[in-house]
Amino acid sequence: MTSKSYVVQMNANGVIDSTVVSVNKGKYPAKVKSRRQRWDVRPSEMANKTCNPIRDIVDGMKLTPNPEKAMIALSIGDPTVFGNLPTDACVLKALKDAVESARYNGYAPSIGYQKSREAVANFYNSSLAPLEAKDVVLTSGCSQAIELCISVLSNPGDNILIPCPGFSLYKTIALSIGVQVKLYNLLPERSWEVDLEHLESLVDEQTTCLVLTNPSNPCGSVFSKEHLEGILKVASKHCLPILADEIYGDMVFPGCTYTSLATLSSDVPILSCGGLAKRWLVPGWRMGWILIHDRRDVFGSEIRKGLVKLTQLILGACTLVQGALESILQNTPQHFYDSTTSFLKANAEICFKELSTVPGLTPIMPSGAMYFMVGIDIDHFPGMKNDVEFTERLVTEQSVFCLPTSAFDYPNFFRIVVTVPEKLMVEACVRIRLFCQQHYLPHRADSSELDQ
Repeated sequence: MTSKSYVVQMNANGVIDSTVVSVNKGKYPAKVKSRRQRWDVRPSEMANKTCNPIRDIVDGMKLTPNPEKAMIALSIGDPTVFGNLPTDACVLKALKDAVESARYNGYAPSIGYQKSREAVANFYNSSLAPLEAKDVVLTSGCSQAIELCISVLSNPGDNILIPCPGFSLYKTIALSIGVQVKLYNLLPERSWEVDLEHLESLVDEQTTCLVLTNPSNPCGSVFSKEHLEGILKVASKHCLPILADEIYGDMVFPGCTYTSLATLSSDVPILSCGGLAKRWLVPGWRMGWILIHDRRDVFGSEIRKGLVKLTQLILGACTLVQGALESILQNTPQHFYDSTTSFLKANAEICFKELSTVPGLTPIMPSGAMYFMVGIDIDHFPGMKNDVEFTERLVTEQSVFCLPTSAFDYPNFFRIVVTVPEKLMVEACVRIRLFCQQHYLPHRADSSELDQ
């Protein structure tokens, strides 16, 4: 007896052909016995290589807050946590209108709607760094934008250069796909500028990308135009494309100036990553983008094609937010941005003023973003061997949680997020001061000094 099977194929004209194929029962060879005799399901090599240093360190910390003091968490880079920094009403209206229109419930092209990409291009276009819709790729948050850029530029065995201290996700993404990382130093004594000599010393034949974060997470630094030109000079000399993480672009304090890297580059191709998360205070909306700046056509068509292919892994960013994007970018009032940055600067100034006179601490005043770095002279705190133990004890005794910067490969600092309400910011600084006063031990004079 013969059974029938159907093979369905699409021909060159897009017409579906179905072919009947006769299959004779009993004609198949006996199935080879499986060599697997028991269940043995294991995670992939990629999964095993994936590790977020922040989670790795924080999850291993012994965090038991003082029950007599309310917890003040200064560790999470989410401006929405305390509810004191809502997004603008026009941003909410734009999303509401997009939902009610019922026009954005289906799939969009994986790189984003044309109209939405045009809106981003128009918002960031300038005579010094021109952009068109074809130069914009919409992504599921800035984190996916970063992942796509690293993935399109690097193969397993290659290496990328990332700042130290720097956002931990760069390392997480790279190592998970077999790309090595080399850490270039930032200089705290120079407001976290790049050590250009050290940066250049790390470049080799397998280096495929320089990652630059400006404004900085975790440092809150904003590079000058002259310093950016120095970085571009190194990249140009070694033919290195740059992944510019500019999610905090223009989120700088009053009196400070931000310069987009692409406006200074004449030959170095730049993939600039940004999104709505921080400047518009909606990180959960997961809307990011890649801006492709390539004046000399170094990337050609292949990098662009590669980005398109990679976006197809998850079929694009949230369509509802894409539908709201044009209105958000066009209608958000300037006073909303100004109010946010003025608040952040005021909180940073509170921190700097209060902690500058605390024994054993060295705060570094930021110029933008949402972060504040504080150095710990750990030798003055007996019984605490590093920043992790320092911040653990701070939670246990004072219920203040700051992020130890070992999570950023930079020990003996801690990072404060300055988005909390002013009252909590002041209270946190008071508790940090009390903690340090209780544990700080000045160096005792040695015997030779005592004899004089």
